[in-house]
Amino acid sequence: MIDKSVAQERLAKLRELLNHYRYQYHVLDAPEISDEAYDALEEELVRLETEFPDLLTADSPSQRVSGESLAKFGKVTHQVPQWSFNDGFTAEDLMAFDQRIKNGLGQESSYVTELKIDGFKIVLTYRSGKLVTAATRGDGKVGEDVTANVRTIRAVPLVLNRPVDVVVEGEIWLSKSEFARINEERQKNGEATFANPRNAAAGTIRQLDAKIVAARKLDNFIYDLAPRSSRTVLDDRPKTQIEELELLRELGFKVNSHFQFCRNADAVLAYWQKWQRKSDTLDYGLDGVVVKVNNREDQERLGYTGKAPRFALALKFRAEEATTIVEEIILQVGRTGVITPVAVLRPVFLDGSTVSRATLHNDDEIKRLDLRVGDTVIIRKAGDIIPDIVKILPELRNGKEKIFSFPKTLTACGGAIERLPGEAAYRCVNKNSGAQLRRRFHYFVGKTAFDITGLGPKVVDLLLNAQLVANFADIFTLKKGDLLNLSRFGEKSADSLLTAIAKARNVTLSRFIASLSIPQVGEETAEDLATHFGELEKIREATVEELQTVEGVGEVVAQSIFNWFREGENKKLAERLLKQVQIETPRFDLKGEQGRTSVLFEKIFVLTGTLTSLSRDEAKAKIRQAGGKISGSVSKETDYVVAGAEPGAKLAKAEELGIAVLSEAEFLKLFK
Repeated sequence: MIDKSVAQERLAKLRELLNHYRYQYHVLDAPEISDEAYDALEEELVRLETEFPDLLTADSPSQRVSGESLAKFGKVTHQVPQWSFNDGFTAEDLMAFDQRIKNGLGQESSYVTELKIDGFKIVLTYRSGKLVTAATRGDGKVGEDVTANVRTIRAVPLVLNRPVDVVVEGEIWLSKSEFARINEERQKNGEATFANPRNAAAGTIRQLDAKIVAARKLDNFIYDLAPRSSRTVLDDRPKTQIEELELLRELGFKVNSHFQFCRNADAVLAYWQKWQRKSDTLDYGLDGVVVKVNNREDQERLGYTGKAPRFALALKFRAEEATTIVEEIILQVGRTGVITPVAVLRPVFLDGSTVSRATLHNDDEIKRLDLRVGDTVIIRKAGDIIPDIVKILPELRNGKEKIFSFPKTLTACGGAIERLPGEAAYRCVNKNSGAQLRRRFHYFVGKTAFDITGLGPKVVDLLLNAQLVANFADIFTLKKGDLLNLSRFGEKSADSLLTAIAKARNVTLSRFIASLSIPQVGEETAEDLATHFGELEKIREATVEELQTVEGVGEVVAQSIFNWFREGENKKLAERLLKQVQIETPRFDLKGEQGRTSVLFEKIFVLTGTLTSLSRDEAKAKIRQAGGKISGSVSKETDYVVAGAEPGAKLAKAEELGIAVLSEAEFLKLFK
């Protein structure tokens, strides 16, 4: 627990900053940070207020529902208070919610799950079945009258199927495809583009000219019949949340079709996990799912807190952004001698896992961010890679932050470091320092190179420390007695490793090239070189100009390859390896007649989803051996998209462009 005086100072800064971001987002429609980053700051605020309840103030951002109305629209006093939902981010949060429901009701409960649309909340009031008012949520009690604009949205019925008096709540949203069209148009006109579809929807609904609103093709889902708002449907008021959604459909509202009845919290968890994977497949944005107790009487029994219903939870998808504090900056040495600064973070839960480090790329990036040790930062994670720092929050500095500077020497480099003219990175002057050697060994035995099962970084380090290996070729000279002298090995494990090493003696040309740790040459460039030249000797003898004829190889990469094969130590390394391993001949000579007549020759493939009968690497190998090419993104040049189980947004893009989509079975037939 932190000191109370420190907490008081931190709370004051957090409240001031959150109020600023709230005003920019909700009032001016000009967000400065993402929803996830805002949520992370608010979560820290709530945590500190929970630890120090006497520091909680009535005007804290944690005690309000939303923002003020804009003056340019008329005001509407809501008949029914507009609540927001409590948020959950993990399976543990869901189970805690389920336990609170059990405690409140004294029994198990079933639930209804609905997609949480990333849009703009709207409150619609109907009298005798006719739309009379459309209002924003505002501060929960008073909203803005946007009726004229909402009447332009075709999904919103002007007259219901029954002459009833109701107040309904829903979400206005903009499709991803329409968002792209609008931004393209604004860019052509020299106007500022919208940051995201949600921001565009909010900006559109506040337009003074309804013709502009109509042209932007907003859409709408209705998800709730406001409690105690109905008079003429009171007799058949639904008894469950499922029945309520069906009633809304009957009245003529557009209801999202993906809602689901869940018998228990485990079923809710499965629904959340499924849509977390599938969220990119829809043309509208999602930021989570909403969980509600199904029985309406149970909902009323559970009631509301000052801010949110007790019977519901907004279970957010894994955050791609979060806030935390930089506790230290360390320097890591890569296999080619490049020194990468890494921020050591106060651990924070992000995108499904706890992270404690973020990459800083180079010294220029640190200066661009004006990053200091002790800063509060927003971090972003994309996929499974280490997160990036995307923004610092200087407003939260307390004067104790420290500026970071690169040293002149580094122990891991064995001495001096340098930054050459025209380069962004610092490098070790000594190209054979201990740290680099270990990194190169780790890469050599890894999946993209020789892929030796059982020979991971820890075992490699044991071999290096015992001086059993000094270069890559030494791995293939190891004997059983060498391994039995190491602490981790017995008879069985030694035999297994030697079998794996023997199996690795046969290697493809591309993996051999990748294993050498040539600066600027990774897995894809190694594949391109192998495909173009077909033989190692041709690569070794190639001029810079000849190397540049390889697709994707520019002058810098070509010069790096040319130089590497002409350095004395590198020549010796390659020769030692060639005495121990056998480079496999590719199935096709892609420059000969056989390769050119292959139906897959130079066809471009994109893979998406999970394949069941082979790994992603095995699928890539099949394509390359047949003369095809692999791309990471779908474009007009793509020939085939191979869609496995649970494909991502690439499938939707392929369908949009009319590109051939192959199932796993259809893909495998190409090779028979």
